[in-house]
Amino acid sequence: MANDHSLELRVEGMTCAHCAQTVEAALNALPGVDATVVYPEAIAHVRTDGAIPVTGLLEAVRATGYGAELAERGSAGKSARAAVALRVAILGSGAAAFAAALQAARDGARVTMIERGITGGTCVNIGCVPSKILIRAAHVRHMRLGSSFDQAIAPGEARVDRLALLSQLQGRVDKLLRVKYEALLQATPGIELLRGSARFAGPSHLKVALQAGGEREIAFDRALIATGASPAIPDLPGLRDTPYWTSTEALAAGETPEHLVVYGGSVVALELAQAFLRLGSRVTLLARSSLMSREDPLIGETLHKILRQEGLEIRLHRTLEQVAFRDGRFSMRAGGEVLHADRLLIATGRSPNTRDLGLEAAGVKTDRSGAIMVDAALRTSAPHIYAAGDCTTQPEYVYVAAAGGTRAAINMTGGSATLDLSVVPAVTFTDPQIATVGLSEKQARDAGLAVETRILGLENVPRSLVNFDTRGFIKLVAEAESGRLLGVQAVAGEAGELIQSAALALRARMGVRELGEQLFPYLTMVEGLKLAAQTFTRDVTQLSCCAG
Repeated sequence: MANDHSLELRVEGMTCAHCAQTVEAALNALPGVDATVVYPEAIAHVRTDGAIPVTGLLEAVRATGYGAELAERGSAGKSARAAVALRVAILGSGAAAFAAALQAARDGARVTMIERGITGGTCVNIGCVPSKILIRAAHVRHMRLGSSFDQAIAPGEARVDRLALLSQLQGRVDKLLRVKYEALLQATPGIELLRGSARFAGPSHLKVALQAGGEREIAFDRALIATGASPAIPDLPGLRDTPYWTSTEALAAGETPEHLVVYGGSVVALELAQAFLRLGSRVTLLARSSLMSREDPLIGETLHKILRQEGLEIRLHRTLEQVAFRDGRFSMRAGGEVLHADRLLIATGRSPNTRDLGLEAAGVKTDRSGAIMVDAALRTSAPHIYAAGDCTTQPEYVYVAAAGGTRAAINMTGGSATLDLSVVPAVTFTDPQIATVGLSEKQARDAGLAVETRILGLENVPRSLVNFDTRGFIKLVAEAESGRLLGVQAVAGEAGELIQSAALALRARMGVRELGEQLFPYLTMVEGLKLAAQTFTRDVTQLSCCAG
């Protein structure tokens, strides 16, 4: 080339030789450019006649989904690189988004976070945090009204000031928002928060309708979709014309309705049904199937019995057919029965927030429900676009979302990380709690495994005995021949505090015999894991209290 110029580009995000070939082809497609990309060095050696500016070279690399920075040679022959920061766009500001933004900023990226609603997403604002506060308050009232120790400790008055409780709840949410989200944004350079609704305008561009008015176009090298999910509302005659609640309105309510109908039979429905029951409402729960129908049947059967004893009215295999609201009251028809109530809570699952993102313009594929499909590296069908959290096909837990966001950011900035979902513990915060990890008996058998199971009643767990509360069980699923632990299901007081030990045992590929030989503190609920493991080889009813 006459009057040619030589320069180097450092290419970020390549993970294989094919990546280098892709970048090389994109550069050589430009007029007057001769480029060679060396994958191990992550360097593009470029000769150009000057017709294409350096910014054009950088854009050509970014269009392939990789980041780039210019490396110019100084007079001493040393590389004096003028860094062009990787541009990362993040849609959302919840757990996955924040984890990714902080990680990407630490890795030197320039991050633009776009939020159309409230900072912090679902968990801290309208999900995990406020629901657990409400559940704990309901538990305190329940204990004050009566407990297993009523003969020794007289129950008392338990009046509920719902507005005061709401104020306490919102105060804690606001503080967590300030400390864990807003303060982190201010303290982390390299992150810009935009208020508005983002939509993909192409493979590497977003259009943001700003809340303050106007529109802004964002060009990016990498993007993370972390837009979460929202309550799924069934298409029922009359429903949308009524002031029904979702979990959002239920948690923000300053009232305790006289009669609440809850439609749903899984986590959110059960947690809030019991909470309102304990706060003083009459509660009727309508479940389209059995309770916790995706779990081991013993879980739903056990909880059904416990909640009915507590006073919850439960109708199984009932579908709402029609809803109306007149004179401040709901009326609804379900399975031939007509119900009347002050409030109706719809808790029939959640749907990913992906419908209005223009994913087709970016080449991002979803499943039939609208959930974004990702691989173990959190990469979507568009290789430079990632997704994490409840808007994806991954489990809808905030700790999965946060872990996914961190790993996506590592991958977006040139690292290599995967999210291992082979062991995912889960907790439902009813009382007693439901906790699971690994395979259920049915899942193991459906996978073609020969299994052996044991169920330990809590009357055999010393902690439950001294609590005078033996409601529930611990079930272990093991591979028949090897004895390797495959899964644990528990309904127990504070079951959520024991399930992580089970998760670690699964991660270590422990056998039930090995688990039963471990040292567990006495008196704790987690000791029940050891006792359940010992039932594979002995009769634990014949052991002394703390026998090893």
